[in-house]
Amino acid sequence: MALGVAAPTALGAGGDASATARYLQADYDLVRSGTSKTPRVEAALRSVLSRTKRECPAAAANSPQNPQSTELSDEVIGALVTAVVHLDLPAGRAFVRRVRPLRWSSHRLTAQIQSYVADVKTLIALPEPHLCADVRAWVAGGFATLPPTTAAFAPRFIASWVRLGDLPSALVRSAPSSQRGLIRTIGQMEWKFTDLESREVDTWAAIMNTLGLSP
Repeated sequence: MALGVAAPTALGAGGDASATARYLQADYDLVRSGTSKTPRVEAALRSVLSRTKRECPAAAANSPQNPQSTELSDEVIGALVTAVVHLDLPAGRAFVRRVRPLRWSSHRLTAQIQSYVADVKTLIALPEPHLCADVRAWVAGGFATLPPTTAAFAPRFIASWVRLGDLPSALVRSAPSSQRGLIRTIGQMEWKFTDLESREVDTWAAIMNTLGLSP
């Protein structure tokens, strides 16, 4: 359903309170689904590293640090993120489907949430990049030109890369006291997943070292 024809929930049934309640429940379901898969998330990230070690160790050895290497570094991050996102595509699609029709009387809040929804939609649509093939193609071209796959993937990924779950401050401030407990729960789960992502910076670094690639 296109944004222009979606039923504007806040303007029709229940106003801002209804839209906020629906958003919080959708956000909770998305974050709960992600955090419930922590062992699978960690395994998926390790799998990207293992595949790189197996298929293309030192593929970019002695490569320069330049704008192309930076985009390939972005692709490494994208390979990790899409591996995680693809663990539960139905949860992401359900979030987009449930939140996309929501509207608030605050156009700024509506725009903020719809921007987040658009980023989630883009992320779940991105394919996992073929990292080894893309690095080899860059090397074969004398480090001068990125393969079309990287040129298409990396900027789109970086532009849409968002964390799991979003609690805009304006929405939190306007939520009724009855929803404070749910907001705290969502925030705690979001922090737990963000902490996991922070710890996995080491996995990104290990892949970069395996490839011999500079950011």
